Amino acid sequence: DFGCGPGLYVFRLAEHGATVSGIDFSENSLNYAKKEAKEKGLSINYVHNNYLDFETTDRFDLIIMIMCDFCVLSPGQRRKLLKKFNSLLKPGGSVLLDVNTLNSFDQKDESATYELNQLNGFWSPEDYYCFVNTFKYETEKVILDKYTIFEKDQKRVVYNWFQHYTKESLNIEFEENGFIIEGFYSDVAGTPFHSDSNEMAIVARKP
Repeated sequence: DFGCGPGLYVFRLAEHGATVSGIDFSENSLNYAKKEAKEKGLSINYVHNNYLDFETTDRFDLIIMIMCDFCVLSPGQRRKLLKKFNSLLKPGGSVLLDVNTLNSFDQKDESATYELNQLNGFWSPEDYYCFVNTFKYETEKVILDKYTIFEKDQKRVVYNWFQHYTKESLNIEFEENGFIIEGFYSDVAGTPFHSDSNEMAIVARKP
């Protein structure tokens, strides 16, 4: 599980008898996941690492990447990641991931807002003001949310980029990196895809 967070999906896979590895950049999330796995009596391999830099001699039947993480990566990072997936999978192995759709893109408008302790204090335990600027890039089908956070003694800027896809554009990226997409869904639970879905999940196979 690339970007396993606190272990939501690796727990379910391990409970069904799979040998599972979870990779995440957040040490806090992994500490929570390890504690929960121990309490559940589950043996899970956790790796504290940037998944773009993850390397192992193990080879896998399945790689998952959930919560539209794929969409926040640059085109170069996505190519690097798909090459990594290809090298880590056994022949016939699969990738399951989800992305934002153009329907989601069309619902977004450019905007500028500010708020005290925006997102219920997400950015800092101390009081702060957060300015949020949303930009749309029509040609690239990319949304940028720019967060400018003003605390008492510092200013921070965080950029969140979100790529949006059609079936065709996603298929091109995967085919160029050696995969065959075998199914499109509205979510990772396998709900049949419909045109008004804000998200799209795929299963792609390494030949």
